[in-house]
Amino acid sequence: MNATALLPLLRDLYSRNPEYRRLLPWELAQVLWSLGYTEDLENEGEISAASDVARQDWPEWWKAA
Repeated sequence: MNATALLPLLRDLYSRNPEYRRLLPWELAQVLWSLGYTEDLENEGEISAASDVARQDWPEWWKAA
């Protein structure tokens, strides 16, 4: 899975549980896996890239939810 595919997953996770926005990439990998968002633990670099984008555009997609 790449950062583009992870972005919608992180947006959904952040909209449901905003407290996860402050987690580190390795923590997010475990959260995504344990909550069933992904089948395997994802690459921390890809999660970090997607998380950075999701955090930057937080106000835009939060209003739409």
